[in-house]
Amino acid sequence: MTVLPRLIAVLEIGSTGIRLLVAEIQDDGQWRTMDRAGRPVALGRDVFTSGEVSRESFLECLQVLMSFRELLSGWGIHDADIHVIATSALRVARNRDIFVDRVRQETGFNLVIIEGIEENRLMYLAVRFTLKQDLPLFQKANSMIIDIGGGSTEIMLLRRGQMVAAHSLRLGTILIDQQSRLGIGSGRSLERYLNENIRNTSGFLNDELDLAHVRTFVVAGSDAHIAAEHVGKALNENCRIIDRKDFIAFTEQIQSYGIEECIQKLHVPYGDAEGLIPGLLVYKLFLERTNAAQVVVPLVSIREGILIDLALGVDSALREEFFSQIIASAVNLGRKYHFDESHSRHVANLCMTLFDALVREHGMNRRERMMLETAAILHDIGMFIRGSGHQKHGQYIVVNSEIFGLRRDELDIIANVIRYHRSDPPSPSDIEYMTLQREERILVLKMASILRVADALDRGHSQGVKKITVERRTETLVLRTEGVHDHSLELIGLEEKADLFQDVFGYKVILN
Repeated sequence: MTVLPRLIAVLEIGSTGIRLLVAEIQDDGQWRTMDRAGRPVALGRDVFTSGEVSRESFLECLQVLMSFRELLSGWGIHDADIHVIATSALRVARNRDIFVDRVRQETGFNLVIIEGIEENRLMYLAVRFTLKQDLPLFQKANSMIIDIGGGSTEIMLLRRGQMVAAHSLRLGTILIDQQSRLGIGSGRSLERYLNENIRNTSGFLNDELDLAHVRTFVVAGSDAHIAAEHVGKALNENCRIIDRKDFIAFTEQIQSYGIEECIQKLHVPYGDAEGLIPGLLVYKLFLERTNAAQVVVPLVSIREGILIDLALGVDSALREEFFSQIIASAVNLGRKYHFDESHSRHVANLCMTLFDALVREHGMNRRERMMLETAAILHDIGMFIRGSGHQKHGQYIVVNSEIFGLRRDELDIIANVIRYHRSDPPSPSDIEYMTLQREERILVLKMASILRVADALDRGHSQGVKKITVERRTETLVLRTEGVHDHSLELIGLEEKADLFQDVFGYKVILN
């Protein structure tokens, strides 16, 4: 039976405008763009000046969204296939909840305000898809991906193709423009201001990955698209390359332009011209701190990232590659806090063995498997603060950290799993646990019970239990080990920590 292509619409409410993408997704996960549209709206100017969306911008947004609703009706796209997101401006607006409710009431759109780390995730998906195999250096060398918007800058650092860190910085073209209006003055004064800001940012980025060792510099913002149109050359149909010296020369050439000059000489609309020079200056100043010979400009946005995200369930290879980047980011967070990497990786491997052997019992999916692996990697990260109560310290670190590819609700679950990998199980007085949804609390119990058993099997941090095989009996779960090893410590560990597993799954754990 032939499956008809599915029409998907993505609406993004950004700091400078509302943009629409309509695409057709095939049953094999491939997609093609059918329509694009965009309308300028000065949300960011409102929010970053007054802290909230003004009544005028509120009404303007509703008008634009209603016009897009009519357009989508013409396409015949079902509401379930319309994805409406908002980024940095609405993230910080005091009246964001009222805005979301009014949009739903007036247009029927279910608006989701995404976090900065979620922007990073979607942009990575779009960039990775666009580069394909046309830029082998991206997989082999150290890379930096940067996307500057109206209210925030998203940065990702990769070491030899593996994610090191992802950050969302409150540095955007509208915020920069506000500073310039406060009296920074000339273009050179603006550059000095930005240089100081970026020097401070580069300080903590260098702790994660020395920017001087970055060989691939990827810029994904709309300002870079304009530069690519004028001085870039095609890598493929969705990506352009700009020579380092050409990018710097182009930025310096237009640095003295006013907004009207940008519109006339570069043939760009007012909304794009307004933040063009600050955006390109940020890219230039970061570029000069790297050793990249070229600037790579994928002609994509987080809207394409959402389409690719929808295709992840179909494209298992892409999904697995993405999950590996999440684990790589977790490992690098662990290294930042000097975790015992050998022990943590070993416990994670044992967790995966138990997870795979008990699918029938736990019923968790592939993404939840990745979340358990992340929790196992980071379960002892709290030792950096103090050994006593390190499960609570670990929970605190994870809740207050950014791990590439993980949403805030997923970080909350992982942090709770870390909290209960030792000591007492959850109780009604544990606020962080009780504020989770019921389904999330059940996930925490399942994951924590598996992690406690795996951690007990390496109680001495010696990796003596190399591998296990799992055998179910009526009331017991027998874990058989390979090789000759004194299991005294592991038996003590199971005695201390396997009680939660028995409560959750009904099996008494026996080590053989």
